Amino acid sequence: MDWGMRNRLARMFPGGENGNAVMLAVDHGYFMGPTHHLEDARATIAPLLPYADAVALTRGILRTSVPSTSATPVMLRVSGGATVLKEDLSHETITTAMRDAARLNVCGVALSVFVGAPHEHESLVNLSKLVDEGEEAGIPVMAITAVGKELEKRDARYLALACRVSAELGAHLVKTYYCDGFEKVVEGCPVPLVVAGGPKLDSDRAALELAHSAIAKGAHGIDMGRNIWQSDHPVAMLKALRAIVHEKATVAEAMDVLGSAKGRAPAAASARA
Repeated sequence: MDWGMRNRLARMFPGGENGNAVMLAVDHGYFMGPTHHLEDARATIAPLLPYADAVALTRGILRTSVPSTSATPVMLRVSGGATVLKEDLSHETITTAMRDAARLNVCGVALSVFVGAPHEHESLVNLSKLVDEGEEAGIPVMAITAVGKELEKRDARYLALACRVSAELGAHLVKTYYCDGFEKVVEGCPVPLVVAGGPKLDSDRAALELAHSAIAKGAHGIDMGRNIWQSDHPVAMLKALRAIVHEKATVAEAMDVLGSAKGRAPAAASARA
């Protein structure tokens, strides 16, 4: 792997090849429009940037809503072409050229792969071509699996297939979902996996439990959006997730971080009072 490629990965994954990352996903608007709490992208992103190891977004939001002085690495969404108004979300193509990604000085590019969907073939060919271009430019490629209506297929057998195929085609890392038997998905994928948060869960604790389970079973990070910026306390939530991902905190310890960051006494301290 070339120095530029390794450097970009290291910037997103503190600690080097075996490091973990907390990625902040704010790319939902490319097919969902102005999602709840992401209507004003600049206002949502600004307080969270200092606590994210990388931010995942589109070039439009990067250019309009992130200051050029930001030091947070960027994972650039480069696929699209369908919206929630369409029944088939898998009809995507590459929407951003690699030369524009290089011009934006991003640390990685990301696209969706739709294994088992009507446009599976096109999405996998898109991945292969993007990897070729990424290797030439020294920019890592992240494949995003089980998106859209494929959310119903979150079992280990399906995710292991989607992740392995993505890695075989050259993806440098893969974003997928946590599931029962997740260790089998990790075992079958030779590149780092980061776990998506998916739709907003019913509590902050549930999101912390998901993150803890994913890291414990071998994920190299999380890439969450709605479970952070749709939380009532997004900065506190991001700090609590960092404690799990980088400090191997338990869920209880992360809840203490969350409570402290919200300005309340930690749960353990409250219990002793």
